[in-house]
Formats: sequence, structure tokens, C-alpha cells
Amino acid sequence: MKLRSVWKAALLIVLSVCLVLALFFVGLIAFILRVSQADNAWNISMTRVSEGLGTAEEGYPFTESGYLREEGLWAILIDGESGDVVWQLDKPATVPDHYTLTDVASFTRWYLDDYPVLTRIRDDGLLVVGCPRESTWKYTVYMDAETIHLAPYWTAGMLLLSLGCVLALAALFLRRWFRTEQQRRDTARSAWINGVSHDIRTPLSMVMGYAGQLEEDETLPRLRREQAAVIRRQSQTIRDLVNDLNLTMRLDYDMQPLRKSLVSPAAILRQGAADLLNSGLGDAYSVEMVIPDCPPALEGDAFLLRRAVNNLFQNCVRHNPEGCAIQAGLRQEGKWCVLWVESCRIGSDSRAVHPAEEADGGASHGTGLKLVQQIARSHGGTARFRSGDGHFLSQLFLPLSRR
Repeated sequence: MKLRSVWKAALLIVLSVCLVLALFFVGLIAFILRVSQADNAWNISMTRVSEGLGTAEEGYPFTESGYLREEGLWAILIDGESGDVVWQLDKPATVPDHYTLTDVASFTRWYLDDYPVLTRIRDDGLLVVGCPRESTWKYTVYMDAETIHLAPYWTAGMLLLSLGCVLALAALFLRRWFRTEQQRRDTARSAWINGVSHDIRTPLSMVMGYAGQLEEDETLPRLRREQAAVIRRQSQTIRDLVNDLNLTMRLDYDMQPLRKSLVSPAAILRQGAADLLNSGLGDAYSVEMVIPDCPPALEGDAFLLRRAVNNLFQNCVRHNPEGCAIQAGLRQEGKWCVLWVESCRIGSDSRAVHPAEEADGGASHGTGLKLVQQIARSHGGTARFRSGDGHFLSQLFLPLSRR
């Protein structure tokens, strides 16, 4: 699974969380609006009830009895001086007929004989309207002004904290899932590469063996012997590619242990040039070495460094079939030892003969340069490639030995 897929999954989770929160808040607001507009007892109009009740001079006529009885409510009027009930409508028998200042303060805040009540102050007393028991939850909430001002920030902070926790859990889950999936795919890929490499080696060895015998058979015509030589060289190229593929896979997954020791990069360059010359290099190629009198030393894996240098030499030959001048050298730059191999194409065409390095660190002409980069990276260094004007320069920057 690619990193882009991981980010898509994370984005999907974020959008899902936002959608859930949005639906929650919309549902909460809809519920509040529904309750506030519902026809329940607590939403009665005390102004309407008070205006429908006359005064003592008029005998307390009441025109809104139908309105209250429709909701199953009762009402009383408490005299402001004596505390006695001077008027009532359907008052329950358990509700007292006389009230003190303490009683008024209590039921105004809480309940009157377990009845939730609403109150309204009139010129002639206190009008009280009671609702059925257990019909309304009544609780007085106090909040200071500073808390009210901080409430939006606390709400936003809690929302962001919740989103952060959800994202952290999602990232942890995705990371574990991605790691498990990647390990499974890496194991399958490694097994497939090892299997294919093993299956190729045996028939390839037979092809190379028979092609070598035909190449050395003096009874065959010269053309047939040259064709056999081509088959042997191309088979050897396939063998090297298979070996590079295996090594690349092992370096990718840290399966190739580094056997570090004190090595001489000058000796590695000379050995690489000697192997190139002994491989039957044609007259169209020339090899020149530029090595200082006191070459620096490295701590590294001699086998991997030889493989990297051989790949650089082979790339010069592979991409210049008409011939080229090859120059290899060694120099020191600060704390780095630089091994370089440069090819210059022979002929009138001065265009670059090697494609530029790709963004993924490989090159479009095979695994050779990618393997070189991996070997340099495994030693704590880097590889750089530059092409143009018929030249191709490869440089390995490797840390010098501390010894």
C-alpha cells in the first residue's frame, strides 16, 4: 500500500468524524427546537393566565379556565400581605392554603408539594400555576459571566481534542495495518524473487556452458562462433541482472548484513578495471585510472563496494556499444572519499548517452545505478549521477575511515 492510500484513508476517517459531529449537532438543535415549540405544560403563557384573572373588587373572574384545564393544570393566587390563598382553580387537596416567605422562596426555586410550578408577580399577590407531578424536570442553573464567555472556547477545544484523539487512534490503526500489510507483501515479493532467481540459474548456466563450448569450437565457422560469444555475453548479463535484483531486494529490506573491514578503495577500482579488461573488452574502449599517491582508506563491505564499482564500469560499456573512453579515479573531499567513473562517447554524436537519474533514485536503464545508490546509502554515503554532452559521470561519496 502506498503512502497516498494511507492519507486517503485518514482523510476519509476525518470526513466521517466531521459528518457524525455535524449530524449530532443538527439533531441536537432540531430536538431543542422541537421541544421548545411543543405544546407542553411548561410552555404556558403566564401573561395570558394573569390577564384572564380579575381583581378582588371584581370577585376574581377568570376567563382562561378552559386553557388551563386543557393542559391538566391548576392555579392559585397568594395574597402578598397575609400569605393566604385568595383564589384557586382545581387546586390539589395536598397543596397548602397559607404560605410564608420561606415557603415562597422554596417552591419558586424547587417544587410545591412535588408539583413543578410557574409564578408571576401581580399587584394583588403572587400567581402560581402548577403542572402535574413528574411532568416537568425543574432545576435552577447558575453560571457566572466569565464561564459564559469561555464556553465557546471550551466547546471548540473539546471538539478539537476529540477530533485529535480520533485521528490519533485512526493513525495508530492505519500504521499497524499498513505495517502488517507491507510485511505480508514484502514476504511474498521476497519469496517470489528468490524462487524465480533459483529457477533461472540452472538453465542459464547450461546456456552459458554450451555457448562457451561453441565459441571455442574451431570446427565451426567464424560467424557461428561470434554468435555463440554473443549468446554467452548476453547470458552473463542476465545472470548479473538476476544477482543485482536479489541484492537490491536484500538491501531494501535490510536482509544483507554488512561485513565491514578496512578496505582500500584504490585496490577496488584497480580490480574493477582489471575485471573489465579481462572480460574481452574491445579495442573501441579505453580505460584510464586517476589515483593519488596516498589514497584514503574506508571502512566498508568489500564485496558490496566491488559490486558497485563493477556496475559503474559495466554501465559505461553497456550504454556505449560503439565504444567510449572510460576514466576512473579517487579523491578526498573533507570527510568523504569520492570514487568516480566517467565515460565519454567516441563519435560525432555529442548527446548524452545516459538518461538522467529518476526521482525515485533509480534510472530508466535498469537496476545497476539503483543498486549503486543502495550500496552507498548502506555505508552512510550517497551516489550522484550527471549526464550531458556525451559524458556520464558517476560519483560515490563514502565516509572516510576513522582509523
